[in-house]
Amino acid sequence: MTAWNRGLAQAGRTNRLLLLIPVALIVLITIADIVAPSDIVLGPLLVIAPAITAWGAGPLVTGGVGAAAMAAQAFIGWRSGLLLSRNVLVQLFALAVLSALIVILSVIRDRHSRELARVRSVAEAAQRVLLWPLPSRLGTLRLSCVYLAAEEDAEIGGDLYAAARSAQGTRVVIGDVRGKGLPAIGEAAFLLGAFREAVHQNAGLPALAGSLERSLTRYLDDFEPTDEAGERFVTALLLEIPDDDPVVRLVSCGHLAPLLLRPGRAVSAPDLAPAPPLGVGLTDPGEVTVAVLPFAVDDTLLLFTDGVVEARDRDGVFYPLTERVAQWVGRPPESLLRHVQRDLLAHAGGRFGDDAALIAIRRTGELAPPARARYGRPPGR
Repeated sequence: MTAWNRGLAQAGRTNRLLLLIPVALIVLITIADIVAPSDIVLGPLLVIAPAITAWGAGPLVTGGVGAAAMAAQAFIGWRSGLLLSRNVLVQLFALAVLSALIVILSVIRDRHSRELARVRSVAEAAQRVLLWPLPSRLGTLRLSCVYLAAEEDAEIGGDLYAAARSAQGTRVVIGDVRGKGLPAIGEAAFLLGAFREAVHQNAGLPALAGSLERSLTRYLDDFEPTDEAGERFVTALLLEIPDDDPVVRLVSCGHLAPLLLRPGRAVSAPDLAPAPPLGVGLTDPGEVTVAVLPFAVDDTLLLFTDGVVEARDRDGVFYPLTERVAQWVGRPPESLLRHVQRDLLAHAGGRFGDDAALIAIRRTGELAPPARARYGRPPGR
């Protein structure tokens, strides 16, 4: 049995167990009304059964339970010899009306649930198209990433990241569009596309930064609102990690420096000389400073956007990323980000004022096989 089939079977068992609750209530209320003194009337409580059913079942099941509740009410009236009395008839009518309203609300809820499911599927598809998940292995690196959108129910926002192989090794970008949530997706999507194309056409990081600046400037000239002229920009951190040289080259375009995690050593943040953010005037790539840091086997780089370090707790205290990460230095990228994500969500109470993205990159001693070798060839080829 597949995991999907097991999930469906478990959901079916859960629904059947939940259905036993309103059925049991109908039986108990009916028996209690019959054995209770004549001046105690419990029949109107039968409306609880369809109301509870609507929480976890569809309109048809809810309507069936409502009909069963009406039958129980009629039985109570017949048992007491008052079935055709005004009191019992009014109770039956009220139970029928309330059950019908509950069924209508169940229909509306199911319709909204289907619409929400469609919207979420579109959001997930957009995320896969615009923000491709990073491969777990690339060159001599192991990678993992986490994205936490500030927009409620959104999968993507104004933060971005990408990684690609080039003749110089592996190149990575992480960036932050001014603004947050859904309005910032346009610039993020455009810059990701520009990076994926320019990464193969520029020999050095300064040239790559200059190419991204020109592309983003053209985009803003065409699409930037007139009332926000000069206010739209993207901070970005560009990395180049050669396969056969234990170093990492970095260029910061107004972006935060990463953290360097080395086994048995304190977490450190390199001093970078940042260039202006992309979109506000990076005119001469020759003025871009490239930082070169040692990056040996088992070292880990933690890249992040400002939404991480600007996350606040209830007292307004910023998230102490460097201090918290120090306790997980030796963990692999996936485990490291899992711990950081859990700790960050607990610190911020599950809500963020800005989009947050993290990438963990660890150098290994082995070169990963090409993608086709890792994933296999299609059948018949």
